[in-house]
Amino acid sequence: MQKKSLMPLLMITLAGPLPAQYGAPDGEWHTWGGDHGFTRYTALDQINASNVQQLQVVWRWKALPLGNRPDSNLKATPLMVDGVLYVPSGQHQVVALDPATGQQIWRFDPDPSSVAERGLGLGSRALGLWQSGDETRLFHNTLDGRLISIDAQTGLADPEFGDNGSVLLREGLYPDGSDAESVGSSSPPAVVGDVVVAQVVGTITAPNKEVTPGHIRGYDVRTGELVWRFNTVPQPGEFGHDTWDGDSWRYTGNTGVWSMMSVDTETGYIYLPVEAGSNDFYGGHRTGDNLFSQSLVCLDGRTGQLVWHYQLTHHDLWDYDPPSAPILGDITVNGVRIKTVTQLTKQGMSFVFDRVTGEPVWPIEERAVPQSEVPGEQTSATQPFPSLPPPYLPQGYHEADLIDFTSEIRAEALAIASQYVRGPLYTPPTPMREGGTQGTWVNPGYQGGANWNGAAFDPQTGMMFVPLRNAPMSAALQEPDPARTNWNYLRAPSVFIQGPRGLPIVRPPWSLVTATDMNRAQHTWSRSIGPASDYIRDHPDLQGLNLDFDNMGHPMIRPSPLLTSGLLFMAEAGNLSGDPGGPMFRAYDKSTGDVLAEIELPIKASGAPMSYFHKGHQYIVIAVATAEQPAELVALALPGAAVSATQLPTSLVSGDQQDERPSTLTPASLAQAGQLFAVHCAACHGIQGQGIPGGSAPSLGNARDLQQVRAMISSGAVEMPAFALRLSAQDIDLLSQFVVEGLPSSAAVE
Repeated sequence: MQKKSLMPLLMITLAGPLPAQYGAPDGEWHTWGGDHGFTRYTALDQINASNVQQLQVVWRWKALPLGNRPDSNLKATPLMVDGVLYVPSGQHQVVALDPATGQQIWRFDPDPSSVAERGLGLGSRALGLWQSGDETRLFHNTLDGRLISIDAQTGLADPEFGDNGSVLLREGLYPDGSDAESVGSSSPPAVVGDVVVAQVVGTITAPNKEVTPGHIRGYDVRTGELVWRFNTVPQPGEFGHDTWDGDSWRYTGNTGVWSMMSVDTETGYIYLPVEAGSNDFYGGHRTGDNLFSQSLVCLDGRTGQLVWHYQLTHHDLWDYDPPSAPILGDITVNGVRIKTVTQLTKQGMSFVFDRVTGEPVWPIEERAVPQSEVPGEQTSATQPFPSLPPPYLPQGYHEADLIDFTSEIRAEALAIASQYVRGPLYTPPTPMREGGTQGTWVNPGYQGGANWNGAAFDPQTGMMFVPLRNAPMSAALQEPDPARTNWNYLRAPSVFIQGPRGLPIVRPPWSLVTATDMNRAQHTWSRSIGPASDYIRDHPDLQGLNLDFDNMGHPMIRPSPLLTSGLLFMAEAGNLSGDPGGPMFRAYDKSTGDVLAEIELPIKASGAPMSYFHKGHQYIVIAVATAEQPAELVALALPGAAVSATQLPTSLVSGDQQDERPSTLTPASLAQAGQLFAVHCAACHGIQGQGIPGGSAPSLGNARDLQQVRAMISSGAVEMPAFALRLSAQDIDLLSQFVVEGLPSSAAVE
């Protein structure tokens, strides 16, 4: 069963002005997406087509360091509430800034600074907000597993909430009341009335099949007392329990919410994009359809009761988690106004539902898909495909999609493609075979398509604007060492399939944005996001071919959009890790996709832009960062808002300028460690740890904390396998020491 509604079909016809819940309110910005429906839309229009070319940087704020190193991957989008900006930064900290100058008003430092060692490579994307009368609270869902309540006026933890202002989210996570070992989140909680709803993520790459689940819980905003829980893996007697065969419900984990949750403030409903169960590429330990994994789930946010759900992928094997916050809006279909929720997917699809009843707005078809031949695996016979809107990208393998700039490049691309099992969308992962295929060709890749950067929705017109990445990946299985794990198969490292001669494997555009009229479920325009990278433009094998480099799109990027009454804004950078792309921030005519302005940022964008109005001026703020340039917030505005006294401070955090790395490795150990790095790390991070053109893994030039590096190598990360399942403890120690001491610093790899 894929969908169950607990309410009758209800089509709502609306007349007059749009409800106030759509779009960022009153010139402010209250969630990562601006409003609780995550439209990323503001009605502000001081910055418009006639003057957007005059935008300039008016202030810069340097982000807090991550412990003893600079932040090179700031993902935070500030909130703007009652004339103050609030942004998470550093080591689970929060800062209040003056929106006109970027000057610090207060800084919240949690006590203790950390309660769990989960690494600090990916910080929080935003904060949650609650207001009642004169009270305003900020809720911080931290990477180390705390839900912290902060008084927005004082910057102090609310002593009435939980234990001196915080709740440990690992406590009582299991339905029997027992604690999880470790949880955390990079996404903000959601607030529904007087309930704050927190999501958690357990072990990213679990060493065994017994994995921490991602059950969702709601807490009283004033006291921190548990109000409700929703088990994303249904327990005995709960709806959906029969979709887990045998005892798999007991030990299967994940099935949490990686991304952000949307709230309908009128009904009190909350919408959860629930991820896959463990592990991502092999489901022989969890046969069945596995509700509520890979589902859009609607709960009553005040009680936690299930209202409706729809499973977007049955028994997922492709890491096709619903990646972005569901988008709430109203559209008109055949003359009827419908209150909708839209869920984008990594597969390049958009599923659209009546958000009150859960009924699909357009039919969703169950189609037969290829079946797995991996021992123990039981793939679903069918998968759901929305009939409308059309897919945003080619799906599955198509030879015509391969790069074809020259006949020689085309032949090499065909040879590379032959190394993978190829087929239509949902061709199952396959084992890596020595001398044979190296896994399954997955397109769109499991990093999108669409991803956490989401889309923007115009409540005035019903248009949706979706940034996309066009990059196939490999889904491969590896046979484990039974002495190290009880998995039957391990997920192989995430791999973007590289094309010939350092080029992408498929034809451009490699990043694009598509505009969709959601009233008609039809795409109206699509264009590249920026030009080809300099590496491709200057490639010696592409000279003299009359290629349209200006419209190829930067490889590997996935920027977040910002929508105003007349303009669409996007950077030409943005990724989960690493920093591909370029420094341009563009304004587009949202009706045609034409570029109206290009503003060069001082550093590549790393986060999602937001906009607000303050003291007569409209501002746009975006996070920027690279491995070589520590993170900042950059504010853009028209010339009248410019300030001169708040330029980037010249003082740097401790260690920013320290390039020397005295090594304690002996020559023999250095050689051995270098070989380990070459075999296990260089394909993603580059032979000197500097990253690779078109890749997504970050530079390692600023990795200097031995304990953090060892933990990351051992336990893995979002785009990285857990090497504790592959290497001995001695090899991990040696490899960690090499990363910290043996690689050149970022400054040296220029």
